[in-house]
Amino acid sequence: MSYKILPKQRAAAQKLGVMLWPSTVKGKKIDVYKDGEKVASIGAMGYGDYWTYYQSDRYLARSKRKAYQARHKGEQNKIGSPGYYAWYILW
Repeated sequence: MSYKILPKQRAAAQKLGVMLWPSTVKGKKIDVYKDGEKVASIGAMGYGDYWTYYQSDRYLARSKRKAYQARHKGEQNKIGSPGYYAWYILW
């Protein structure tokens, strides 16, 4: 079963200059490609992300985002890392 990439995630990826495809890696949601080359696989299939939570409950989505960003503080600074792409695309 593959993950359905949402329009907001595609828009975020476009701002970063990357393309998204459902992941070919078992247990991951999205593969991130830059200039036709895979640079990262992001998001674990067993966990939610901001936009999936947002579809059901906006308040829950905001609290989950805050918790994620507190746990992963600093990953958004390593440009090009899987954590960087997960921070800006999934959360």
